[in-house]
Amino acid sequence: MKYLVAGLGNIGDEYSDTRHNIGFIVADALAQEGKAVFKTERHAAVTKVSLKGRTIVVIKPSTFMNLSGKAIRYWMQKEDIPLENILIVVDDLALPLGILRMRKKGSDGGHNGLISIIEHLQSTEFTRIRFGIGNDFAKGYQVDYVLGRWTSDETNILLPRIKESVEMIKSFVLIGPDRTMNVFNKRGEGK
Repeated sequence: MKYLVAGLGNIGDEYSDTRHNIGFIVADALAQEGKAVFKTERHAAVTKVSLKGRTIVVIKPSTFMNLSGKAIRYWMQKEDIPLENILIVVDDLALPLGILRMRKKGSDGGHNGLISIIEHLQSTEFTRIRFGIGNDFAKGYQVDYVLGRWTSDETNILLPRIKESVEMIKSFVLIGPDRTMNVFNKRGEGK
């Protein structure tokens, strides 16, 4: 069985280690655990991780956030992966820092990456991990906050949550979204 895991973010050094790139950070952690190396391919950096007889195609779209759906649709079709085997890792301003939530479907929540994915897949029914980045910014400074780098205090919260995200992805692949949500959405409150 094949799965597609897409960590959302923006390419380029100016975006690395920013709040908006938490999807890339989680994808890197998953690849590192699986001793896999990304290669630049069409529309994405791509690698494959094996997990108990299953193949996880891990991508970091190179299309920039606003066109994430283009890369996801391409790799979904290229690898012949059904919609129910897709998992998106995305930053979420609506959740407190470090809170993790898996959902099997949902709206775009105003997130440009999700807007693009919904548009390209013509569906809201794909699983996603919403990774809380908090919303500690003054009115009018949302873009600066989202594209800002993590503080050292935030990084201390972040590191165990990245590890937890990787465990959620592996659980999704091995036991499916429903059981994964039952286990991890309750645990996702802790820091």
